[in-house]
Amino acid sequence: VLILLISISSFVPHFETRGSAKEKAIQFYRSCMDTQRIESQGNQLLKDLINQVGGWNITGIGKAKDFNETLQILMGRYNTFPFFRVHVGPSPSDPKTNVIQIHTQNQSIDGWVNGWSDLLLVICSYVLQVLRVYLSYLEKLGNLLGGLQDGPPHSFSLTLSFISNLQRVITPLQERRQRGMLFFRTTIRELQEKAPAIDWLSCLQAVFHPIPMNLSQPIAVHDMDYLRGMSQIIEEWHKERVPHIYMIVCLVGNLSPALDSRFQDARQELSKILYGKMESKVVISIFSHFSFSASSWQVAPWAVHSYYSIRHHMVVFPAGMFRSPFFHVEFPSAVNFGAIGVFMAHELLHVFYDYMRPGGCPTCNSSMLQKSIDCLVEQYESFGFKVNGTSTLLENTADTGGLAIAYQAYKNWLKKHKQEEYLPKIGLSQDQLFYLSFAHVMNSRLSSLDTDPHSPLPLRVYGPISNNQDFVKHFHCPRRSPMNPDSKCHIW
Repeated sequence: VLILLISISSFVPHFETRGSAKEKAIQFYRSCMDTQRIESQGNQLLKDLINQVGGWNITGIGKAKDFNETLQILMGRYNTFPFFRVHVGPSPSDPKTNVIQIHTQNQSIDGWVNGWSDLLLVICSYVLQVLRVYLSYLEKLGNLLGGLQDGPPHSFSLTLSFISNLQRVITPLQERRQRGMLFFRTTIRELQEKAPAIDWLSCLQAVFHPIPMNLSQPIAVHDMDYLRGMSQIIEEWHKERVPHIYMIVCLVGNLSPALDSRFQDARQELSKILYGKMESKVVISIFSHFSFSASSWQVAPWAVHSYYSIRHHMVVFPAGMFRSPFFHVEFPSAVNFGAIGVFMAHELLHVFYDYMRPGGCPTCNSSMLQKSIDCLVEQYESFGFKVNGTSTLLENTADTGGLAIAYQAYKNWLKKHKQEEYLPKIGLSQDQLFYLSFAHVMNSRLSSLDTDPHSPLPLRVYGPISNNQDFVKHFHCPRRSPMNPDSKCHIW
């Protein structure tokens, strides 16, 4: 999609049909790229939006709306699901039949607020840190939206308590599996009786508009006990308007990537604590309280993170990687090789870690190998990001080598399959499409965590490409341009 947007937006000055899907897609892309305008508009558009969905009593803006009316707007228009997720998926008993499914929402604190009574003494300091950071995040949102510096702190504390209570009623996966409650078939009418705080028919109609629905609509629920408990908690906290405050927090968090840098920075600071790496002492203490089955999978089948296990000397590619955007049987081979092919080559190169260590490759030219290593270390540290070239060396080597090997694999494939499908009207050769596919799947939000063994994501694209002579040839990069420096580093 990103490839098509970039290509189409560069040479389509006018639209054939006003309001067409093509026009909307390109307008969306251009609006995201117009960062100067985003910064200049500040918080006004967000304040107007919050006012439309019922306001936020923390900042004193807006006129209160009915709870379910606000929830319907958030779910239907802004893809924000504060209390539960909704999707359409195949039924386990009949994979050919799709059904609406409702499952629990992963709350913002990600379960750290509660559920750890037996470990509280071990990780108390970490939980308190999470609470402080999350409370600070809520206060920043209030201030950024025009709230008073000494606004109602009790509202933020109540919001944290509300989230904690929601977390407590989530049924553990293992318990639901033992009770055979992973997939509970019901109807909208029955769900309305069991969890009456939510207007289920109106909310689902908002999500799936304009598809008609009625109370007899069959649905599947993944955790009925949670939905019952969630309904009771919403009713108990409704008078305080805490559920509404929480919904607005979820909306702002969901929209933060499209807001100005102040909101993005606030969210990034929260993410560092919630999803960053904990100290090893805390991790070991936590893991000591759990038992692990030797027959369990090490990674969920739907995950998209491949990895190499040094302990088991094996490379793992979860089933989730064999789907878009990493792979699809109908994608041109250039796209598949540039996406999942690069990741596969990257992980396979990790098998050869030891060859890069001193004395690890007796048959290698140790002097040349060391020069190549020094070249990569110095190169990645000179790109202008805060990168430790030594600590990220193994991943940088796999990135650079993985791209080159995947491209060679694609060229070998072409020798056996003379015909390759072309994407119409994008003006790209298959070789160019390979590299754009690689950049598309690799590109993501920047992580500045110093403990990440990978380089920042922009460098995981820029580094391998600037070291790749085939990329230079197919994109006609001038000599000494950013993508075609004189000095190129590679090991594999």
